[in-house]
Amino acid sequence: MNTSNKLKNLHLLWRASFGPTTEQLGDLTRLTPQKYYKTLVKASEKEPAFISVADDALIKAYEDLQDPEKRKEYSEMQRRDVNRMQLAAIRQLNLRWFKEMVTTQAQLREKMAFFWHCHLACRNNNVFYNQLLLHVFRQYSLSDFGTLLKEVSKSAAMLYFLNNQQNRKGRPNENFARELMELFTLGRGHYTEKDVKEAARAFTGWTADRQGAFAFKKSLHDMGKKTVLGQTGNYTGDDILDILLNHKQTARFITRKIYTFFVNDNVDENIVNQLAEQFYNTGYNIAALMETIFTSDWFYNPQNIGTKIKSPIELLAGIQRMIPMQLDNDNALLNLQRILGQQLLYPPNVAGWPGGKSWIDSSTLMMRLRIPQMFYDKDELNVSPKQDDDIMMGRKADGTAAVPTPVRKPYGAINAKINWAKYTAQYNKIKREMLLDTIASNLFQTDASKVKNVVAKNIDTSSREAFIKTATIQLMSTPEYQMC
Repeated sequence: MNTSNKLKNLHLLWRASFGPTTEQLGDLTRLTPQKYYKTLVKASEKEPAFISVADDALIKAYEDLQDPEKRKEYSEMQRRDVNRMQLAAIRQLNLRWFKEMVTTQAQLREKMAFFWHCHLACRNNNVFYNQLLLHVFRQYSLSDFGTLLKEVSKSAAMLYFLNNQQNRKGRPNENFARELMELFTLGRGHYTEKDVKEAARAFTGWTADRQGAFAFKKSLHDMGKKTVLGQTGNYTGDDILDILLNHKQTARFITRKIYTFFVNDNVDENIVNQLAEQFYNTGYNIAALMETIFTSDWFYNPQNIGTKIKSPIELLAGIQRMIPMQLDNDNALLNLQRILGQQLLYPPNVAGWPGGKSWIDSSTLMMRLRIPQMFYDKDELNVSPKQDDDIMMGRKADGTAAVPTPVRKPYGAINAKINWAKYTAQYNKIKREMLLDTIASNLFQTDASKVKNVVAKNIDTSSREAFIKTATIQLMSTPEYQMC
């Protein structure tokens, strides 16, 4: 089967970014995927700006609470108010990053940051820690995995999320060491319980100050010898990270995770082994690995195109990139994330989101099919998000069962102001009889012949503009649009 240049570029833009914009449609046929990828790389070379959402009032209150004397002046009610301000700021950070995903030209950088956010999953109720960790993901998303791993491991958000501030000589806390091996580097089955216990001793004394800076408390560190993965020494946490990075299984585990995220849930082990060898030999160079993937002929094989279910964030961002719009109801967007099962900065647990078929069930599929119509008109968002009962694999820090957080039923229209003139202008030169085929070819990477026959019955044919609008919304409201 001969795959067209346009289809290859659509495939590239959905995997290496959050989908094409209306303005990019004209380039899909003109550029080769290899040249298109170079433009993505170039657009992502600039250092990302730090995203800060904490206002002056929150900053002052937070600083006051770090001062023992000033803290006494705050009543319990005032402290709860500060906590509410923190949570509100985290929601704003979510929206700011999501907007970046939709609007930035640095699509490759943000897509990679999104992947690392899913892989090195962490959630924390301190907005200042979240801001710092998000910047780490964005700043090092295309650098090398060793640097990224060390920066994340020393971040206040991760250290507190996995309780390493409680890790001290004589009373080691194993949470961080265990997840580091099982979920972040080696994968289950490639270490022993003794490895976890010994590694935990190496991370004793690792913590962070209230400003989020890494702090090593030497008095709490276990200075004794530890044996980890067959190696013995007076190891510190940095030594353990180096041991894990020197283990080729880490390269295989990360590469396989990248393959399933960017290429296909059905893994070609031969290709993964070759990629892992490259990843390891280049010192875990992320940019080089992604270039190999996105410029290889096998990436554009038919079995890899249109086979992945879009994650909720990819779905929501992709719609907004294709149809230029401005949203008035931010709360509706946050609730959509929760309803669909993927809330930025709030993974369900340290394992992150499982992805794949887990995105779809009877309720989420119906909501997914309804979303384009909700952007198009005043359809109310009147579905409750699922209850959140998972903090640490469904357990609280003390090991007891977590109590589900009650949620209020959200209401309200999304109120999207769509720039239809900008969108429909892309089809000015398309003959009327070719409009449906052309729109479908811009939205789907799968066979749309059967879908078009069904959709055609519900298209408004009263005018050319109405035809383009309703055809687009109808096509986006199909199961086929869920795939990329």
